[in-house]
Amino acid sequence: MSDSTTTQNQTTDVPGLIESILFVASGPVPITRLARTLSITASVVRKALKTLDEAYAERGLRLLRIDNTVQLTTAPENSEMVETFLGIEVLPSRLSQAALEVLSIIAYMQPITRPQIDEVRGVNSDGALRTLLSRGLLEEVGRLEGPGRPILYGTSPEFMQYFGLSDLSELPALPENLDPEAEKQDESDKPESESEAPDVNGEPEGESENSDTTDEPNEMETKAD
Repeated sequence: MSDSTTTQNQTTDVPGLIESILFVASGPVPITRLARTLSITASVVRKALKTLDEAYAERGLRLLRIDNTVQLTTAPENSEMVETFLGIEVLPSRLSQAALEVLSIIAYMQPITRPQIDEVRGVNSDGALRTLLSRGLLEEVGRLEGPGRPILYGTSPEFMQYFGLSDLSELPALPENLDPEAEKQDESDKPESESEAPDVNGEPEGESENSDTTDEPNEMETKAD
C-alpha cells in the first residue's frame, strides 16, 4: 500500500464509505470485498462496522451479519411499517409446530440435510421444509459429499430479519441437555453401564447362578391360572 493511499485512509471516513457501499449493494457484501475495495485491512473494516453498529443503535437501520458478510437492513421493530409502505404481504405471524421444530433444528445445527433433520425429529419433514423455503426463511447452502450428495440447508438473511437477529450468535443458548455438542460429549464421557461391568469372577453382573431364577415365572401363579 502506497504512502498516499495510507494517508488517504487515515483522513477518510471509513464508516461513511462502508455505509454508502452497503446502501447501494443488492445483498450481503463479504468483508474481504469491502477491504479490497477500500484498500484497507479486514480488521479496519470490522472496526468501522462496530462504529456503525453503535451509531445505528438508536436509529432505524441495522447491520446484518451472516458468516463473513454484512448487509444494511432496516430495524426489525420497524418492519411492519416498512412492509406496509412497500405493499409487501406480511408473513403469517405464526408457523406450525412442525415448521418451528424444523426451523429450530436447522438454526442450531446448520448446515444440515433433510435426512438428518428427520432423524432428529423422528418423522418426515418434507412439508415443513417446503413451507420454510417458500417463505424464504431457509436456503440451500450446498451439498454433502457422500452418496446421493444430499442438499444442505441453512437459515437465510430473511430468517435473521424475521427474528430480529444481526448475528447467529444472538440465538438463545440451548439448555445443556438439548445441546447436540454437549450430548456428544456426555456420551463419550459416560462410563460403561453397570450391567456390562464384569464381577469379581469375570462374569457380567446380573448373570450369576442365582440371577436367572428371579426371571422365571412363579410356578404357583402358573398353576393357579
